[in-house]
Amino acid sequence: MTGANGAVALDEGAFFVELDRFQGPLDLLLHLIREQDIDIFDIPIAQITAQFLLVIEGVERLGLDRAGEFLEMAAMLIRIKAQMILPRREDEAGVLEDPRAQLVRRLLEYEHFREAAQRLESAESDRRRHHARGHVPPRERPIVEPELVTTWDDVFTAALGIGDRTPELEEHRVASRMVHIEDKMALIAQTLVRIERVEFRHLVAPFAEKIHGVITLMAGLEMARRRQLGMQQLEPFTSLWLYRRKDSEPDAPHADH
Repeated sequence: MTGANGAVALDEGAFFVELDRFQGPLDLLLHLIREQDIDIFDIPIAQITAQFLLVIEGVERLGLDRAGEFLEMAAMLIRIKAQMILPRREDEAGVLEDPRAQLVRRLLEYEHFREAAQRLESAESDRRRHHARGHVPPRERPIVEPELVTTWDDVFTAALGIGDRTPELEEHRVASRMVHIEDKMALIAQTLVRIERVEFRHLVAPFAEKIHGVITLMAGLEMARRRQLGMQQLEPFTSLWLYRRKDSEPDAPHADH
């Protein structure tokens, strides 16, 4: 049923359609599909064609150009409706061709661009609320970084300056006391004259420098090589003992002074 103002009541969908507010046939067709929650990839072509023809009754009042667009879409819908009845052809992959495919592609492209236009329009409307017509936002001045200019003379001077900043190492000399192995051999021999055996750590305990321990150990090893004493250690890292050999009673050697 068409009213005087171009409004059409669709009993199937129970809603009213005003032809004047649509920008073209794709806009009207997309409205019919979305308003009825129809799957755009499975359009009931007979139902949509009947609704479309009902809405465009009296379309001649919109003018020749706009009326021609709606009539062309109506002819396309009628042709698709007829093709849906006829046997379908198969494509190269063996899949039945859908006569609605081209129409679905046009509807999706139109919906995409319509939503983009609506977002741009909303952004422009928001901009008008904040700025007057013709407002141009000020552009930030580009930051011009000064060009780095240097010469080989600057590089050479900087390289020479690196050496000047190197701190001078202070010479540190340590005066070491001479420790003679003969002195340590005499110490060991004199100790073993008094007692039968002695623990190595007792021989080096009176001396603070580590060199005394090293020389004392070397002295003990040399005397053991000469069979002047024996050395015994029960397990690794346990106490080292130096003892008087029973088969040799060495005289204590005297230290050279």
